[in-house]
Amino acid sequence: MSYLSVSVSPGDVLVSHGSNLRAIDRKVMLAELGLRCVICGLSILATAIITSDTEVKEIFSIKKWARFTDLEVMIFLVAANGIAAVYSLLQLVRCSMSLMSGSVLFSKPLAWAIFAGDQIIAYLMFSAVAASAQAGMYAQFGEPEMQWMKTCFMFKKFCNQMEVGVSSDVLVCLSVVLLSGISAFNLFRLYDNTGKKR
Repeated sequence: MSYLSVSVSPGDVLVSHGSNLRAIDRKVMLAELGLRCVICGLSILATAIITSDTEVKEIFSIKKWARFTDLEVMIFLVAANGIAAVYSLLQLVRCSMSLMSGSVLFSKPLAWAIFAGDQIIAYLMFSAVAASAQAGMYAQFGEPEMQWMKTCFMFKKFCNQMEVGVSSDVLVCLSVVLLSGISAFNLFRLYDNTGKKR
């Protein structure tokens, strides 16, 4: 089945599937708009959760603070969240304008730019979440072979709040993957089988 609702059957007979292209374009645009809202909202939420996380423990009358800035990977995660939120907000404005004007993306350079931007955000978020999850595992379970001790037994509130922040970023990653699929669809539908622009 082709996107244009006309395809060729094995007997070379044209078959019309009767779908409404405007309705499909609108559903794709609404899905993209919704995912961009989710990414923007969850990125801001994760940033707020992670940056507000702090805990103080007194050990032999010495106060030890646990802050997100103690882990460089969390600084990277917060920066990645900020980039993803700003990018999604800008794309959210573009999607809203396209939806209100009723226009659909038919520009190859713009489609390539959006596709590349979505891919960059996807890789950025995946690398930040993977690195912070690894640091969280080391904090939770330690690494005896490297003589890294567990730290979450001392800073339970801090670790629990970090888990919530990283979990919301996992949802951001899943949303970015779906969004990358939509942007790939929007890009590659501009090409027919011979590689010419429609």
